[in-house]
Amino acid sequence: DAGSVYLVDKSDPRQPMLLFKAAQNASRPFVSLREFAIPLTEESLAGYVALTGESLNLPDAYHLPMDVPYRLNRNFDQDIGYYTKSVLVLPMRNRNGEAIGVLQLLNRKKSSELLLRPENVQEATQPYSEWEEREVRLLASQAGISIERNQLRESITNLFEGFVKSSVMAIETRDPWTSGHADRVSQLAVRLAQEVNAVAKGNLGSVNFTDRQLQELRYAALLHDFGEVAVPESILAKAQKLAPQQLDSIRDRFSLVRRTLEFESLQARYQLAISPSASADERMAEAKNLERELAEKIAQLEKSWQLIQQANGNSLSDEQIKQLERMARYTYRDVDNYLRPILTPDELESLKVRQGTLTPRERAVMESHVKRSYEFLQRIPWTHELEHLPEIIYTHHERLDGSGYPRGLEKDDIPLSARILAIADTYDAVTSGARPHKDSLSTQAALLVLRQDADAHKLDADLVRLFEERRVFSVLGHRGE
Repeated sequence: DAGSVYLVDKSDPRQPMLLFKAAQNASRPFVSLREFAIPLTEESLAGYVALTGESLNLPDAYHLPMDVPYRLNRNFDQDIGYYTKSVLVLPMRNRNGEAIGVLQLLNRKKSSELLLRPENVQEATQPYSEWEEREVRLLASQAGISIERNQLRESITNLFEGFVKSSVMAIETRDPWTSGHADRVSQLAVRLAQEVNAVAKGNLGSVNFTDRQLQELRYAALLHDFGEVAVPESILAKAQKLAPQQLDSIRDRFSLVRRTLEFESLQARYQLAISPSASADERMAEAKNLERELAEKIAQLEKSWQLIQQANGNSLSDEQIKQLERMARYTYRDVDNYLRPILTPDELESLKVRQGTLTPRERAVMESHVKRSYEFLQRIPWTHELEHLPEIIYTHHERLDGSGYPRGLEKDDIPLSARILAIADTYDAVTSGARPHKDSLSTQAALLVLRQDADAHKLDADLVRLFEERRVFSVLGHRGE
């Protein structure tokens, strides 16, 4: 007449539990039963079977021998107006013979058409036979193997989920400016794909992302910067054009040049003071000239230092770049009296960067993270459900007009999932303040950036329009202001 399934839960080794997972009751079909947990002890019928591995075939569950540890919980019967008479409880075992669950059958009816009530249960039921116990034991064994397979699949999913989250944490630990970026991009990408599913006409009308494809897109979004593990931290988290140690080195040079100028001026004034050929008025006039020259040189030195500081954190005009180039031709003598340039070629190259903080060489290293991601991830033997993940990541920096990287692919060669990821990545990059040299944009300003890229045939215009019209950005709590 009725049956239930319990699963053993040992997620907390200190307090193992039995989870009530499913039930069926022919005489009480409309009773709603929710999942619950009971302690895994020998005091309950299911707990006893799960712990001992023994079967229980009870003709009358209300009248049990006094020397057994288990008892029927009559509260269940009282709650739904039921009466449990005959009971068959069997362990569901995995391939190692361990009990991973319990199958419990209640009230062996004499006729399947009968509906049981407390008044007729004595006459309408009978004990389970030995033959029935053997047959049900076989079914319980098959159920146990099926449950184990599902648990294994769930365990693998949880394992991969943990690997993904740990990988993201490792990446973002190296680059604190991007903290939370992967999670936000995954939320945006999945929501945009879900909105694509709701489109009934147009270029996107025939597209439908399955649950599997949505999960694949989510993982691709979470791992899209995986290759950054191979990018040096000096490039990955470069806040200004010059590294702190480079700026300190230049500051030391300027200090040395200033001290040298002051020493040379002082030396010249001393020679002037002891010169017998010059009159007092001539010496005074020349001393003033020396002081003026020193002041002019120090002022020019300070002006040059200010230009370096400004160039280190901002974009430059053509005239400022020319000033830097002229400055780089200036030489000084170091403490060993060797002639050195005030700016090294590498420092000049860094300071001349017009946008951002990376030189062309550094940007090439940074952009290599996409190829690195692909090379790392394609080595993983992905399941069929995730087989396109490496390619999605490999193409998310490509642009429809062929101006992207690393392969310069054009529209027809870029998967739709990668186009979605590109929009999500771009939006979060400009709104989250993910780089110290870039201010975060408002939602409206970010949408303008997306529209401009769509108009320039870099981003998919249909997807950008959908992103804005369906307010996909609201998944991050952005209000569109």
